[in-house]
Amino acid sequence: MLDKVRSTSKFINTSSSILVRRKEPTPTAVFDTYWRFATERQNIYFRRIRGERGPWTTDPVLREYKFTNVYRAADRTSQYLIRNVIYKQKYDLRDTVLRILLFKLFNKIETWELLENTLGNICEKTFDIRKIDVVLERALASNAAIYSAAYIMPSGSKAVRQTRKHRMHLQLLAKMLKDSLFERLADVESMRDAFFLLLSYPSIGPFLAYQFVTDINYSDHFSFSEMEFVEAGPGARDGIRKCFSDLGEYNEADAIRWVTDRQEIELEMRDLVFRSLWGRQLQLIDCQNIFCEVSKYARVAHPEVLGCSGRVRIKQRFSPQQPSPPAWFPPKWELNTSDVHPDLILMPTRRG
Repeated sequence: MLDKVRSTSKFINTSSSILVRRKEPTPTAVFDTYWRFATERQNIYFRRIRGERGPWTTDPVLREYKFTNVYRAADRTSQYLIRNVIYKQKYDLRDTVLRILLFKLFNKIETWELLENTLGNICEKTFDIRKIDVVLERALASNAAIYSAAYIMPSGSKAVRQTRKHRMHLQLLAKMLKDSLFERLADVESMRDAFFLLLSYPSIGPFLAYQFVTDINYSDHFSFSEMEFVEAGPGARDGIRKCFSDLGEYNEADAIRWVTDRQEIELEMRDLVFRSLWGRQLQLIDCQNIFCEVSKYARVAHPEVLGCSGRVRIKQRFSPQQPSPPAWFPPKWELNTSDVHPDLILMPTRRG
């Protein structure tokens, strides 16, 4: 039987085995919403990929506004990255990481397709920043957006800044290739170490470094655990502030881990039936992501609870894109078989 008591203990392994109790976060009403939001948003995901007709929920906020999926890898852009960028065919380490980072620097499916349709299959041999610049300049001249609106990509410090932001990012990627960064990423033993390698490059802050290392880890060239390391992004920090009136002796990363570790307890306490990703529990990156989304949700559901961003409205309204793409995940997760989820039509596994 699961322990429903909120207090936890942490042991420090010393010769005397001293028991240390840490003061835990103090939840607000939004923390209850966190779990109810996660459960219903996941229900919507399954209803859509089963091909059910909308509307997929009676929740008025979820029906009106756009929210990402509970599992980061299930979201539209991540699904495209996994299927069409990483596993389009079998790529070696350098080509794989190059493709991932080029895609993620813009984080926009339309930009990636423009580049591949114009320049061909992207790999180290075909990577030419001058040709890519020409394609992107033409797109900008036609008033096309080449960057995703999901988050703002930095323009870089004065030392690396270019007349166009995309040129700085292309130069940055070329430098990574020259520095053999991709091999160094593959040589480290932990996600944390890989995070700090990425963080050492100009214009890549903690949020981007964590997002990039998570995306790189989807490939079969890496095997970091998603339960090893977490970095709270700006949206997640705002959600954490709304979910807890006091973090106690925890920092924001501790709070995300605390929530992730307690997921079964918290769901059972609320009599919620959460449908996991075919047995894959919420990982640190997912719970970090939910904090970001519940921050937005609370602007409507709990307008009296203020975070640290000062935002009071949700910008993006929900506009369904049908049909929902087939569910497909990194093959190493072993989720892409009819034995795992026989009720769904799956995208065939492509390995070479």
